[in-house]
Amino acid sequence: METVNIHDAKTHLSRLVDRVAKGETVIIAKAGKPMVKLVPLEQPAVDTSRRLGGLEGRFKIPDDFDTMMADEIAEMFNGK
Repeated sequence: METVNIHDAKTHLSRLVDRVAKGETVIIAKAGKPMVKLVPLEQPAVDTSRRLGGLEGRFKIPDDFDTMMADEIAEMFNGK
């Protein structure tokens, strides 16, 4: 765990954030007195309960799905 003064932290904030994101912890001090601690956020657990194709076979898509109500839609656009 490294301690940096507040001036250096302001000057090199993006570098400190990169280091902390990789797992390091950094203490920021003011006049030599530790003030705050930068720690990485906990990463959310990966949800493995969802999988591609999980609803396969549970419903049927009509054969004319891509042309359903084409006449009605055309009438709406053409103002009839």
